[in-house]
Amino acid sequence: MRIEQVTVHHCALPLVRPFRTSFFTEYVKEVLLLEVETDLGVGWGECVAAPDPLYSHEFNDAVMLVWREHLVPRLIGRDLTAEEVPELLGPVRGHPMARGALELALLDAQLRATGQSFADYLGSAHDRIPCGVSTGIPADDSIDTLIAEVDGYVAEGYRRVKLKIQPGWDIEPTRVIRERYPDIPLQVDANQAYSRADIEHLCALDEFDLLLIEQPIHEEDYLGHKLLAKRMRTPVCLDESVLSADNAESLIDYGACEIVNIKAGRVGGYLSAKAIHDVAVARGVPVWCGGMVETGIGRAANIALASLPGFTLPGDTSSSSRFFSLDVTEPFVMDPDGMMTVPTGPGLGVTPVPDVLAELTTSREELVT
Repeated sequence: MRIEQVTVHHCALPLVRPFRTSFFTEYVKEVLLLEVETDLGVGWGECVAAPDPLYSHEFNDAVMLVWREHLVPRLIGRDLTAEEVPELLGPVRGHPMARGALELALLDAQLRATGQSFADYLGSAHDRIPCGVSTGIPADDSIDTLIAEVDGYVAEGYRRVKLKIQPGWDIEPTRVIRERYPDIPLQVDANQAYSRADIEHLCALDEFDLLLIEQPIHEEDYLGHKLLAKRMRTPVCLDESVLSADNAESLIDYGACEIVNIKAGRVGGYLSAKAIHDVAVARGVPVWCGGMVETGIGRAANIALASLPGFTLPGDTSSSSRFFSLDVTEPFVMDPDGMMTVPTGPGLGVTPVPDVLAELTTSREELVT
């Protein structure tokens, strides 16, 4: 396969409601979509970086620079397979989000040419997966607003609810939702908002019978997570700390986590995500598929990933309507029983709707001159 052109579509998708976490509030999803033209056909990828380096050190302007100056030039003018991309890009340090989007687009093109679905390629074990949903911290800091949001998701049929928490917004909202829904699988996500000094406070969450607490302490504080895991009954899950299969293996064996959240777009792509899955399965550690407010391109890939056998917990694989009134692809719609059908078409099984893509695109740039 030879790359002929790489086009970046800068898109802006308004959110149906602000999505607030412990580190920022998102009102519009500003996303970079990659369209890679090859001699075999076209493939699509999505970069999960944000406009600003708040969740991660990667951000959109830096992604554009590294694509333009370092990553794409290493792939131009050679015959390659998508599986060779990680090695070809190996000399460039870091930038896993940029790498992952490029790898995904080439996998999509390659699989479309052979007629194989992405799920089948990865090793799918299920044709439908359970859907979870992530709630943000209400913009008005109102418990009533949170209740109304969760009520709506439960009525839609979601099988798991995740609450975002931060200091000052943790024990009470969790208590209220657990009392209102005593049987629903419930988990919380702190996005690194706490420290070792908060271990005793976080243990107060144990009374709510949570599936897990996600990334409560800074991503580099492995010891802090190990200490929390020893003290807390609620299983500790790591997200931002997980960077690769080797890194995940070390974290698990060290005792820093009991569950792993795999975000393919953040760990360098779906080949890396599959390797992390395999490491966790070999150690009997559950994994689930986290979301990063993806469009239908990234959502299709995540749903395929979440159909692998080790994904035993519901992921952030919600309907498109959870975030967008208008998606770049045909929308993903959860079934009434809280399940999502895994795409079976060639490659990702979805492509942008041309008129919608044009409407949501703010600018385009071709990287091959």
